[in-house]
Amino acid sequence: MTRARFPRCALALAAAAALAGCAVGPDYVRPAAPVTANYKELEGTGWSAAQPADAAPRGAWWDIYGDAQLDALEAQVARANQNVAAAEARFRAARANVAQQRSSFFPLVTAGGDFARTRTSQNIEYKSTAGLTVNDYLAGVDASWEPDVWGRVARTVENAKAGAQASAADEQAVLLSMQAELATDYFELRGIDRERQLLGDTIKAYRESLDLTQHRYTGGIATDADVGQAQTQLETTQAQAIDLGVQRAQLEHAIAILTGQPPAAFTLPVLPGAPLTAQPVIVPPGVPSTLLERRPDIAAAERRVAAANAQVGVATAAFFPNLILAVTGGLEATNYSQWLVAPARFWSLGPQLAGTLLDFGGRAAVRDEARAQYDESVAQYRQTVLDAFGQVEDNLATLRVLEQEALAQDRAVAAAQRTLAIVDNRYRSGAITYLDVVVAQTTALNNEREAVTIARRRMAASVALVKALGGGWNAAALPTGDQLVHPPKQEGPAGTATPG
Repeated sequence: MTRARFPRCALALAAAAALAGCAVGPDYVRPAAPVTANYKELEGTGWSAAQPADAAPRGAWWDIYGDAQLDALEAQVARANQNVAAAEARFRAARANVAQQRSSFFPLVTAGGDFARTRTSQNIEYKSTAGLTVNDYLAGVDASWEPDVWGRVARTVENAKAGAQASAADEQAVLLSMQAELATDYFELRGIDRERQLLGDTIKAYRESLDLTQHRYTGGIATDADVGQAQTQLETTQAQAIDLGVQRAQLEHAIAILTGQPPAAFTLPVLPGAPLTAQPVIVPPGVPSTLLERRPDIAAAERRVAAANAQVGVATAAFFPNLILAVTGGLEATNYSQWLVAPARFWSLGPQLAGTLLDFGGRAAVRDEARAQYDESVAQYRQTVLDAFGQVEDNLATLRVLEQEALAQDRAVAAAQRTLAIVDNRYRSGAITYLDVVVAQTTALNNEREAVTIARRRMAASVALVKALGGGWNAAALPTGDQLVHPPKQEGPAGTATPG
């Protein structure tokens, strides 16, 4: 009789394994997203992207600006930025969750040992151990396995894998955001250095004007009001130059934090010569459909849709009964000398089928909740796509308009400089008062400062466009299912070995 049980059990296991390929719930299909054929800001404007125009930047996208100091700072973000380190840790946690869920495909085996010494009351009738003290030596192994008949485990693993891929995309989105913020702050700081340099040159010119006016006043040609105006203008400009130090210090502190350093230990010296020499390179945006693969936040949103879809399958599987196969075996004896021998063995083997017959709509409510969460994730995915397109269009428009504004401002600066030269010559010849010189000098300075401001805005828009286009990232970089289950040993963001 005992030998006849095993073929039947083996047959049951084979049938369960065959049924395990069935997975209830909807199979995932990537939802449609609103995508246009071209970007609006590239149509009918006569504006075209500057070189390089062959492909989007890849990898170290900041190389397009040709700034060695920026290159060195950007390299520190991936290694030392704490927001990036936190995102990388979240990905490792999500990857570990995949392994945890995948373990449900396999049997659960537990082992244990026990010893008990028990005395039974002697006043109990019809019991052979009444009044006796009995030892019990026990060592056993339990194994249970739930065949994935309805695909509940498969859908759970599918959910975990999609969630881990979304976490991997989130990590890249955080990294891109930190890198773009660093580049923006860096160019803003260099723009302030350029403005301080401009104010320094202007202060030198104003000091010479003050000396000239004082000489003219001593000679009886100028009035004391002219001297007062020259001195007021000099002191005001010096105050403006000092005020820029606040913004520069704040940007320097922000750059230190982005590179994982305490602000007190970080200094970014002023570059000799021209502090802001980088050009606002306009990377080719390509066609809108490519944005779905190039933006890590879009990839993360799409993977969360896949995870939500798998969760619907998990909720649907709850409508079907669970099949559990369990086996128990071990050795048990009263005397230690008779414990580890063949007659002391015991075992049991049998399947268990259990399911819910009536729960008054509980499982249906869980499934409806999962479906609603799926619809929410689809809406969030589509909104992320729309926001991405909006960011690209915004920055394309900003760069186009600022390019035109920069050309107009350059003409205004040149005109103001010509006017200042004419007015200064007329003042030196005594034809006009110093008030006319003050007006011309103020106009020239304001136009030059505005030109620097436009240059900073163009650099910020260029970086923002690179970020909006995904910074050279591609969805093909997402880890595959095998890579999530068997991750390679790699270096963490701080240079330490990441546990496998």
